Amino acid sequence: MAQKPSLIFVPGAWHSPECWGKIMSAMEAKEFKCIPVALPTNQSTSTDVNYSHDVKAVADAIAGEASQGLDVVILVHSYAGPVGQSAMRGFTSKTADTDGKTGRVIGLFNVATGFVREGASFLDALGGKPLPTCEADYENNLMVIKVDPIDMMYHDLPTEEAEYWVGKLSKHALTGSTEGYEVTYEGWRDVPVWQVMTKDDRAYPYEAQKMLVRGAEKVGADVTKRIIDSAHLPMLSKPDEIVGILEEAIQAFTS
Repeated sequence: MAQKPSLIFVPGAWHSPECWGKIMSAMEAKEFKCIPVALPTNQSTSTDVNYSHDVKAVADAIAGEASQGLDVVILVHSYAGPVGQSAMRGFTSKTADTDGKTGRVIGLFNVATGFVREGASFLDALGGKPLPTCEADYENNLMVIKVDPIDMMYHDLPTEEAEYWVGKLSKHALTGSTEGYEVTYEGWRDVPVWQVMTKDDRAYPYEAQKMLVRGAEKVGADVTKRIIDSAHLPMLSKPDEIVGILEEAIQAFTS
């Protein structure tokens, strides 16, 4: 039987890889190797840390698997979409050395996220200003949530669990959304994409998600869409559904 691909899990802004924990546990039980990546912009608010450092963290994780001859599926959420997509440079069948000994990225699993465009920062993609739920604090280099985080991201979870995740939120460096974008790469053009769209999302509205998917499809992206009736983090509120979709995606990526 063919070797299973390694799964690399990347969280969005303010979150640690723990937000993927339910999915990682389920996939490890199915004998998949799961690699969580913590983003530097969620660990430091220094202006020296930016988007390029997040991309490098994911690229290093990919390289660690590919160098062992293992293929990789990248799972990204929200802000991590552009990060993971950019990290694919040099690791897809379109860009990698095909010596047969090196693994490559064979699929992208996008959850509540968009499609990076070369040369455009996360803030550029939003029209130069943050989503209405957030504000840019340039003085302290922070992207700040200015609404109730439960209402924004966890309103489909039981209160106690929602409060747990609010307590886990970290600071997120504003430079993650503004600096370091010379490393952008449209990796979503290189591999099949499975797109999980979150219908009850107050952080990243469903209509905006649909618009970005249409834009990617117009320029030739291979996108398989799945709609889930959840808030911004379906891996917390609908883990069984996400695991089911992920298994379907992996089957498609490896067939």
